[in-house]
Amino acid sequence: MTLIAARPGPGAARPYRFPQVVRRTVAGGQVVAAHLPGQNLAVALLLLDAGAGREPVGKDGVGGVLAKALEEGTAQRDATAYALAIEALGTELVTGLDRDSFQVSVQVPVERLGAAVELLAEAVRTPRLDPADVRRVRDDEATALRMDWANPGPRADAALRADLFGVGNRWGRPMYGDPDTVAGLDVDDVTVFHSEWFIRPGTLIVAGDLERIDLDALAAAAFAGAGGGPVEKRGPIEVTLHDRRRIILVDRPGSVQSTLRLGHPSPHRAHPDHVPMTLAGTVLGGAFTSRLNHLIREVRGYTYGIRGDFASSRRFGRFAVSSGVQTAVTAPALVEAVGEITRTQLTGVTEDELAVARSWRAGQLSVELQSPRAIAAALTTLVVHDLPDDYHARLREALLAADVEQVSAAAATHLHPHALTLVVEGDSAVIRDELVAADLGEVVDHAG
Repeated sequence: MTLIAARPGPGAARPYRFPQVVRRTVAGGQVVAAHLPGQNLAVALLLLDAGAGREPVGKDGVGGVLAKALEEGTAQRDATAYALAIEALGTELVTGLDRDSFQVSVQVPVERLGAAVELLAEAVRTPRLDPADVRRVRDDEATALRMDWANPGPRADAALRADLFGVGNRWGRPMYGDPDTVAGLDVDDVTVFHSEWFIRPGTLIVAGDLERIDLDALAAAAFAGAGGGPVEKRGPIEVTLHDRRRIILVDRPGSVQSTLRLGHPSPHRAHPDHVPMTLAGTVLGGAFTSRLNHLIREVRGYTYGIRGDFASSRRFGRFAVSSGVQTAVTAPALVEAVGEITRTQLTGVTEDELAVARSWRAGQLSVELQSPRAIAAALTTLVVHDLPDDYHARLREALLAADVEQVSAAAATHLHPHALTLVVEGDSAVIRDELVAADLGEVVDHAG
C-alpha cells in the first residue's frame, strides 16, 4: 500500500459548451430544442403562459389545483387507464408552476418520445376534470397548505411579499395561494382557467438527440387541438422602494425560535446586472462561506444557517434574507444582519471573496447543466425571459469575467438596507420590546 502525503491539486477546469439551440414554428406553436448527440434519454416540455400571475382576482391557487387535476384522467381515459398508459412508457407526467409559466414534461428513451408527447398533450388539452375529482384535489391541496402554514415560515413569507409588492397585487400574494383561497375555489374556477390558458399552443421545449427526433411530428402532437394563438407577455413592473426600514411582527405565542425574513424589491430576471447581482448576493449570503453565514452562524452562534440572495421573475425581483434564530437573540441577529448588508452595500466585495463566488457559481453551472431535464429547464429560461439563444453558452464566461468593480457596483446599486422590510415571526410578548429598543425601524404588528 502506498500512502500519498500531499493532497492532489485541482485539475484544470474543462470548457463548458451549451448545446446548439434550434427554433422553429410548427402547427401554430413554437418549438425550441437543444441537440444532445448520442443521448438516449430525451425530454419534451410544454411551456404555457399560464403561471400564477394569470390567475383571476380572488382565485389564488387555481393553477396549482389544476396541475394536480391533470393526473385524474382525460376525456379519453380514466385516471387508472391514463396512469397505465404513461407508466408503460417508463415515464411520468411532471407539472410545474411559477409566477410566469406552467410547465408539463415527460422524460423517456428517445424512441418513445412521440408516444409520450401524445399522452402529455392528451392530459393538457383534454383533461377529464370530473367535478368530484376536482373537489377532492382542491380539498387535498387546501389541507396540505393548512399543514404547511401551521409551521414557522409561510406566514412570514406572505407578510414580506405583501409589504414589498402590495397584497392587492397577485405578485404580492403567495404563489400557490393560501389555505383559505384554495379552499374557496369551485369546479368552474378550474375549468374556466383551463379553457382560457391551456388550449393555447404554447412552446414545446425538446432536449435530446435531434438526429433521432422528428420535431415536426412532436409539435403536431403537442399543438393538436390548440388554438387562440400566443398571448402578449407583460413587461417588468416598477416597484417603489420603501423610504425607511420597518419591522413587521407576526405573533407566534410560545415559540422558542424567531423566523426572520428580510427583503426589498430588486430588478427582473433579464436585467443587464443579473450576473454581478448574483455574485454580490453569493458573497453576501448565497453560499455556506458567505458573509452573513460566517458572522451569524460561525462568529455569533445565533443560527444553524442564514441565507440571502437575489431572485427574480420576468416582471420583478426581490432581495431576501431568511433564517431562524433562538428567541433570546432575535434583536441582536437582526442588528448584525442589517449591519452586514449595509457594509456590503457601502464597501463592496473583496477579490478573495469574489474569486470563491465566481468559481462556485461557474462550477455549479457546469455540474447542473448536464442532464436532458436540466437542459430543457435552461431552454425555458430563454423563452420565458426573452434571452438570446447563446445566453447559457456565454453565462459561464460572464460569471468568471466579472470583476470586483462590477460586482461592488451592483451591490451598491441594488442593495438597499435603508428600505428593508424586516419580518419576524415569533413570540411577540417576549421579543417586541427588544425589537423596539434595537431602533432598526418602526415595529408594527401583522394583522393577519
